[in-house]
Amino acid sequence: MTVRILNRSAYPLPQYETSGSAGMDLRANLLAPLTLAPLERALVPTGLYIELPPGVEAQVRPRSGLALRRGLTLLNAPGTIDSDYRGEIQCIVINLSDCAQTIEPGERIAQLVFARYEVVEWVLSEALEETSRGTGGFGSTGTA
Repeated sequence: MTVRILNRSAYPLPQYETSGSAGMDLRANLLAPLTLAPLERALVPTGLYIELPPGVEAQVRPRSGLALRRGLTLLNAPGTIDSDYRGEIQCIVINLSDCAQTIEPGERIAQLVFARYEVVEWVLSEALEETSRGTGGFGSTGTA
């Protein structure tokens, strides 16, 4: 798949870090470091704009190492970038640690994963097909 991209940041284009990577890292396009207090959140720009083909979404996801080591993660994760969106990719970063955390300009803050999707056409019905699970949810299949 090819995707058109505008890079208005000072950093290189996102890339796959290993041959098996599903996502490409997004960098904070900041002019100065940004410090988040515990439980504080901020909208962090990336300087990137993309044009996705129809039937494809880009998912903005947290970076596991950043979450584990520093307690920084994303709200609204995964965030969806629709194929008709042309604005800047931005990340809602939150500090879930118990101390202030500083995001440096150019720091990798999130990852971008691409996924195909289906467009649904609803069929109004009076009943749904029965299953062995039925209406059970939220732990109904057991605890182990």
